[in-house]
Amino acid sequence: MTGSARTLLLTRGLRAFGDGFVALLLPVYLIALGFSPLQVGMLTTATLLGSAALTLVVGAVAHRVSTRRLLIAVSALMCLTGLAFAGLGGFWPLVIVGCIGTLNPSGGDVSPFLPLEQSMLAHSAPDAERTSLFARYSLTGSLMVAGGALAVGLAEQLGRHFAWTHLDIARGMFGLYAILGLVVMGLYRGLPAVESDAEKARQPLGPSRNRVFLLAGLFSIDSFGGGFLVQSLLALYLFQHYGLSLTTASALFFWMGVLTAFSQLASGRLARRIGLVNTMVFTHIPANICLMLVAFAPSLPVAIGLLLVRSTLSAMDVPARSSYVMAIVTPPERAAAASLTNVPRSLASALSPSIAGLLLTLSPFAWPLLIGGGLKIGYDLLLLLMFRTVKPPEEMD
Repeated sequence: MTGSARTLLLTRGLRAFGDGFVALLLPVYLIALGFSPLQVGMLTTATLLGSAALTLVVGAVAHRVSTRRLLIAVSALMCLTGLAFAGLGGFWPLVIVGCIGTLNPSGGDVSPFLPLEQSMLAHSAPDAERTSLFARYSLTGSLMVAGGALAVGLAEQLGRHFAWTHLDIARGMFGLYAILGLVVMGLYRGLPAVESDAEKARQPLGPSRNRVFLLAGLFSIDSFGGGFLVQSLLALYLFQHYGLSLTTASALFFWMGVLTAFSQLASGRLARRIGLVNTMVFTHIPANICLMLVAFAPSLPVAIGLLLVRSTLSAMDVPARSSYVMAIVTPPERAAAASLTNVPRSLASALSPSIAGLLLTLSPFAWPLLIGGGLKIGYDLLLLLMFRTVKPPEEMD
C-alpha cells in the first residue's frame, strides 16, 4: 500500500468519526432547540443539498485546481461548519450553514470529499487489488462512524457527571468536528502534489459517457430511497416509537456500524467468486427486506434484531460499487466518473429526508422504511438487468 493510500484511509477514518456522532447528535440537538420533526427533515435536506452543490463546485474547478488543493479547501470548510453549528441556534441560520457546509447527517459518506479521495485511491492499486483497497477504505469509514456513534453515549455519561445538558454536549461535539477538520487539513497537506492531477481532471468523459450517466441515474434511485433512511431520521423514529435513550441508541448504532464495517471485508472475496454486480445486488436486496420488516416489528428486540441483520449486509455493495465504477471507465475518466456518479446521488438523497420528516410528523407508522426499502430493491433489480453483462477487467475471460 502506498503512502498516499494510507493517508487517504486515515483521513477517511477521521471524517467518518465526525460523521458518526453528527448523524446521531443532529436530531437531538435540533429537537432540544425546539424544532419539529418536519424542521429536522428540512434541515437534513438542506445539508444534503449543500453537499451536492459543493460537489458540483468542486467538479467545476477541478480542471484548474489539483485534487490536493481541493481537499485542503473542503477540510477548511469542514472546520468552519463545526464552529458555526456550535455557535448558532436559529433555524434559518442553521439551514444556511447546512447548505454551504460539510455536515453529513446520513452516517455514510455523502460529501465532496468522496469523489476526490476515490479518484486518488483508484490510481493507488492495480486492478486485482482495487476492490480490496476500496473495501479497506469502506471498512475504515464504517468502523469510525460506529466509533462516532459510541462517542455520543460516552459524552452523555460524562455530561451527567458534570451536569451538562444535551445542548452543551452537542455544541461541544460540534466543536470537536471543527477540530477534526483542522487535523484532516494537515494530513491532506502531506499528500504529494502530483502534476498530472490537473491534467487528468481536464479530460472529459469519453467512451464511458453513456455508462456513467446510466449508473448515475440508477445510483440516484438508490440514494433517493436511502434519504428516507438516513441515520438522523432512523434515530428520530426509534426515539419517538420506542422511547430509546440517547445512550441506548448510541450503543445500537455503534454495533450496527461495527457489523456494517466488518461485513465489507467479505466484499472483495465475494466479488471474486460471483462478480461485482452480483455482489452489489444479492447482498443489498435481503438487507432492504429486513429494513422494511422493521416497520412491522412487534417489539423493540425484534426491531433491533432486524436492524443488526440488515447491517451485516447493507454495505457490502459499497466497495464493490466504487471499484466497479473505477473499473469500467478508462483511467483518465475516473475523476469525472466519480464526481458524476456522486453528485446525482447527493441530490437525490437530499430530496427525501423532508418527505420522511413530514411522514413521521403525520403518522407514527414507519412509512419511510417501507418507501425507502422498496425504492432500493427496485434499484437492485434495474442494476442487475442493465449491467450484468458489463464486466470489469478482472472478470474478463
